[in-house]
Amino acid sequence: MLGKKSKIFVLVGMIALLVVTGVLNIYLNKSAEKANAGTGENLVSSDFFATYRTDRTETRNQTIMYLDAIIANESSSAEAVAQAESDKLALTAAMDTELVLEGLIKAAGFEDAVVTSSTENINIIIKSPSLTSEQVAKVLEIVTAETGKGASSVRIIPVE
Repeated sequence: MLGKKSKIFVLVGMIALLVVTGVLNIYLNKSAEKANAGTGENLVSSDFFATYRTDRTETRNQTIMYLDAIIANESSSAEAVAQAESDKLALTAAMDTELVLEGLIKAAGFEDAVVTSSTENINIIIKSPSLTSEQVAKVLEIVTAETGKGASSVRIIPVE
């Protein structure tokens, strides 16, 4: 058993550690706030692009899982299996197109871009406060050359 002096020494030591932890926490939080003060908008924008890609990937993985379940289910009709296989191929093609377009847009000098493709439209979200007409033309040229779709099917959205 510990004596009274030992117990007091342990208690004082624990209180000292608690105070040091609190002071260190406050100091580190203030340092992080100062570091992020000038880049707050960039963090929001970067978070948007990362979050969007993560959500898109999760949704598509779920869709592919459902389609695979329909294809593998013995009780699925031949029409349902054929439709699921067709949908899976279309989704895979859209994923490939989006990946290629995102890479080409980044290679054209833009910091980041997210592309969504459907059978009718292509939406492009570009990390930029605004776009000049030359930049829009460059993106449209990339998209129309790669997909064969007309400019009226393409929507370009700048995001800060």
